[in-house]
Amino acid sequence: MATVLARCAFPIRRSEPPARRMRRSAVFSRAMYAPGNMGNESAAPTSDTDEWNPIVDPLGSDFTSNAVPAVMKGKDPRCVRFGFPKGSLQKSTEELFARAGLPVKVKDRNYFPTVEDDGLSLVLFRSQEIPRYVADGVLDAGICGRDWIVENGSDVVEVAELKYSKATSNPARWVVAVPEDSPVETARDLEGTLIASELVHTTERFFLDRGIQGVKVEYSWGATEVKASLPGVGAIVDITETGSSLRANKLREVATILESTTRLIANKDAWKDPIKRARIEDLALLLQGAIDGKKKVGLKMNLPTASVPELSAQLPSEKSPTVSPLLDNDYCAVEVVVDEGTAKDLVPLVRRMGATGIATYPINLSIH
Repeated sequence: MATVLARCAFPIRRSEPPARRMRRSAVFSRAMYAPGNMGNESAAPTSDTDEWNPIVDPLGSDFTSNAVPAVMKGKDPRCVRFGFPKGSLQKSTEELFARAGLPVKVKDRNYFPTVEDDGLSLVLFRSQEIPRYVADGVLDAGICGRDWIVENGSDVVEVAELKYSKATSNPARWVVAVPEDSPVETARDLEGTLIASELVHTTERFFLDRGIQGVKVEYSWGATEVKASLPGVGAIVDITETGSSLRANKLREVATILESTTRLIANKDAWKDPIKRARIEDLALLLQGAIDGKKKVGLKMNLPTASVPELSAQLPSEKSPTVSPLLDNDYCAVEVVVDEGTAKDLVPLVRRMGATGIATYPINLSIH
């Protein structure tokens, strides 16, 4: 089984004809999820013409020790085949799943993380690939950036916007950037130039939609910032959250071509399956709750009963504290969930009101 993935799960070529890409996705899907393969650790080629190399892994490692059956055993046959983002989003996604009560274990050189949920079967893919594999039905659902949904033109269900990323909760931006000393001031000044970008199709559309002619967009395989200073390159298009990398490379922004946040997406056929849809929706609820909970804390105290109205007046309008009686009728137990900044202001305030036993605690999930 592991060797089947080595043959099929390579990065999709941008220039590959759609029919061939669909065939390759179908081969991958059959090999990975066909019932007859669930108990095998390897599988033979499906035809004499199929290329076969069980040792070479285009994603960068050897799959010969990657036992898929160990991951799949015990899973519900209708579990959600889920694309887990590999690369810049991986660590923050692992942290998010843990906060949602779904700790993920990723073994070294293994592309099949484990999670304590029989309704989920995880596979590591680059975020760039996930929307295409979800659209083709290889995966039922997955997490990726909106930028790659747009770039690939993937026809998927966008289940939820998940406002988290590698470094911040702010949207990532794909920007046109040039060296600080470049004469270029606007995107129109780049007419007839060459631009290096990983987001090729979106970059091309950006210039065409504005009637800027003669722009040639070359695919960048990495180290995009360096290419901005090369002779013959008019500009680059690169992704940034804070702008720090651009500044470090003495680049300045000329235009923003796309803002992107993380999305949980689903295959349209999987979305029609009531069981799979319910599982995907449940996951979306937990992940969104984990994102909201990260910004909040619980605050509890013993407060003089007479001070409860004063405390309620200090809280945001939609907040109402939980108040419980104590043996001492002059005091009550008060508990409320608030933003971290609000808690910082409330602690000295309730202390002046006569509160004792004041404590704050982190919130893993906050679901409205």
